[in-house]
Amino acid sequence: MAEDEELEKLRRKRLLELQRRLIEEQERIRAQEEIEIRKAIALRHILTPEARRRLNALKMVKPELVSQLEIRLIELAQAGAIPIPLTDEQLKAILSKISSRRREIRIRRV
Repeated sequence: MAEDEELEKLRRKRLLELQRRLIEEQERIRAQEEIEIRKAIALRHILTPEARRRLNALKMVKPELVSQLEIRLIELAQAGAIPIPLTDEQLKAILSKISSRRREIRIRRV
C-alpha cells in the first residue's frame, strides 16, 4: 500500500512538472510571437512595400541573415542612421555590402 502511495506521489510530481514546462513553453512562444509582431510593425514603417517584398523573399532562402538584418535595420532607423522609408534600391545596396563582407570572411582549404 505504501508503494502505491509513493508511486502516485511520483506520478503527480511528474504531471506537475510536465504542466509547468508546458506553461513555460507557451509563454515563450507568446513572447516570441509578440516580438515578431512588433518587428513587422516597425519594418512596415521603415521599408517601402518593394523593400519588404525583397526581404520576405530573401527570408525563405536565408532566414538567419534576414532576422539579424531586420533587427539591425530597426536599430539604425531608431538611431536616425538610415533614411525612412528605405527603398528597395537602398536595401539592395545594404544587402550587397553584407554579402561582400561575408565573402571576404570565408576561408577555403585548397
